[in-house]
Amino acid sequence: MPDRLPRHIAVIMDGNGRWAQQRDLPRIEGHRRGVASVRRLVEECAR
Repeated sequence: MPDRLPRHIAVIMDGNGRWAQQRDLPRIEGHRRGVASVRRLVEECAR
C-alpha cells in the first residue's frame, strides 16, 4: 500500500481573503485561518 500513496501534494491557497471579507473580517484573518487549515492538513498527512 505505501507505493500507492502520493509522494507530493500541492495546496493552492486561494480565496482566504475573499472568505474573510464576505464575513466582514479583515483579509489577514482569512489568511491566518488558511494557514491554520494547512497546518492541520500537514499534521494529518504526516501521521
